[in-house]
Amino acid sequence: MVRTILVIGAGKSTSYLLDYFLKKSDEEKIHLKIGDLHPENIPDKFSNHKNCKVFPLDIFNETDRKKAISEASIVVSMLPARLHINVARDCIAFDKHFITASYISDELKELDPQVKKKGLVFMNEIGLDPGIDHMSAMEVIDRIRDAGGKMLLFESFTGGLVAPESDTNLWNYKFTWNPRNVVLAGQGGTAKFIQEGTYKYIPYQKLFRRTEFVEVENYGTFEVYANRDSLKYRQAYGLENALTLYRGTMRRVGFSKAWQMFVILGMTDDSYTIENSEGMSYREFVNLFLPYSPTDSVELKLRHYLKIDQDDIRWGKLLELNLFDATKKIPLKNATPAQILQYILEDSWTLEEDEKDMIVMYHKFGYELNGEKKQIDANMVVIGENRIHTAMSKTVGLPVAMATLQILNGKISTPGVQIPINKEVYKPILEELKNYGIQFKEYEVPYLGYNPDSVAS
Repeated sequence: MVRTILVIGAGKSTSYLLDYFLKKSDEEKIHLKIGDLHPENIPDKFSNHKNCKVFPLDIFNETDRKKAISEASIVVSMLPARLHINVARDCIAFDKHFITASYISDELKELDPQVKKKGLVFMNEIGLDPGIDHMSAMEVIDRIRDAGGKMLLFESFTGGLVAPESDTNLWNYKFTWNPRNVVLAGQGGTAKFIQEGTYKYIPYQKLFRRTEFVEVENYGTFEVYANRDSLKYRQAYGLENALTLYRGTMRRVGFSKAWQMFVILGMTDDSYTIENSEGMSYREFVNLFLPYSPTDSVELKLRHYLKIDQDDIRWGKLLELNLFDATKKIPLKNATPAQILQYILEDSWTLEEDEKDMIVMYHKFGYELNGEKKQIDANMVVIGENRIHTAMSKTVGLPVAMATLQILNGKISTPGVQIPINKEVYKPILEELKNYGIQFKEYEVPYLGYNPDSVAS
């Protein structure tokens, strides 16, 4: 019997996901249906494949959406997170399992009783971060606990970066996922975490100046800034008594200090619009945030305002973005500062066709076993192939695809709205990911966590 997998949304993170399904389609007796608002953008190899159908789907068209979901055996939503909810409700109505790579929203959480009652699996946060971070962390945490150990410290960092061979700008950065999320990173609240037994809080305006450093073998030094809420998974991971729980985002050293310039200027603000933004030059945009002077140039005003010297590497980074160009124009009407900054950055930070991205993930596990404090550090590096088959799409799409098949084949069967933290879920997926070069290297290192006899806090 042929089973139908419905994938709704075929954006940047779906190249490996869709390839995986088609590769498995004969042996698993799968028919793949891809519904997207712009099917013309989906490569012909999918629409021409005997086991695949590509069709237009507007998820706001209730009739078409319900018809597509009712005809599927299982539904994968690769839509933006805010658009999952109607798909999820239809999946309950038509008794369909549901998979996403997105964070669980409060609306989705509220569906849990209905999902369990129908015996359905609603698997979320099964991409990269969230996703591989959950699974790889729980694999080690469970191993420590199964041996009788007590968790003291857990830190987890992830970065979507540019591969060393494609690292051609002073920022050591190019967009490998949603640029808007990069520009707005850290906004909407104070970063909070617990470190060495003490709660720590970092307001947005200070976030990019409070960084830590990690070394990854063969790839050098990276900096980390805190995620907004590191304590979100304390209960899910069973780390209520851990002395340190800290999650963060990785960048190359120097990125955060330079990014802080945009924060100080107000260019990352998304709360208001600039009425005359359309047709404004990059130079005019920069000048909006600087004091008036009848004599000083925009460049001089900015250097004085930010207190940076002409030989400061940050100055070179600003010049590289063509921020003072009077000929480059902004085509966006009534745009926010953040939207304009995103447009300018995309002008410089978009991957070329043959350029490669890189995913780096780094975990630290501190624990006590038989009265002795120990630490395991683990890291994963994945390099993309090109602008389409990126490391980002690989590490997001493959776990989603693998979970879908596991659920479809009844190997993952625990019902409910959930994340991949149970052995039933993470063991087979982590094992299969190794076949695609996605695996962690582990190192036993001296325990560097909290010492209760120390006065430092």
